[in-house]
Amino acid sequence: MNGSAQTGADSNADGALTWLQRLRIRLLHVYFRLSRGMTLGVRAAVLNDRGEVFLVRHTYTPGWHLPGGGVEVGETMAAALAKELREEARISLTGPATLFGLYFNRKTSRRDHVALYVVRDFVVDAAKMPDLEIAEARFFPLDALPQGLTPGTRRRLAEIAGGIAPAAEW
Repeated sequence: MNGSAQTGADSNADGALTWLQRLRIRLLHVYFRLSRGMTLGVRAAVLNDRGEVFLVRHTYTPGWHLPGGGVEVGETMAAALAKELREEARISLTGPATLFGLYFNRKTSRRDHVALYVVRDFVVDAAKMPDLEIAEARFFPLDALPQGLTPGTRRRLAEIAGGIAPAAEW
């Protein structure tokens, strides 16, 4: 899965956000501020039996991330997690995901919170091909994580792998 769904207006070789990416993010934040008092997201550390973690690279923001997304009004965190894993990773849960921690995501917004789950019981339904949201997605060994891993993702994986209690902030 080495293809990219990025366009020239969205790509930036140094990993910095382009003006179009910043505009998209700002518009989403304005929408969420008007439609919700607080935002809640879910992310998953999907770990296979070979000591690898599944990561995604989005088309609209730089870096490698744990798959996940927002919890919609009327949706449970478990349902949101299952939906995001299907959409971003083509992964289906075959057992319960374990809630690892709840984080305040101050970098994104003063109202954003993230629930991080550890997923060990799953099947990969199909290889995730690039689309409008996901440029690339695949498993990486925990001891050979990709360049461009976001700092928050790096901290969460260190907590999980090291048996460290979750921090309060993403």
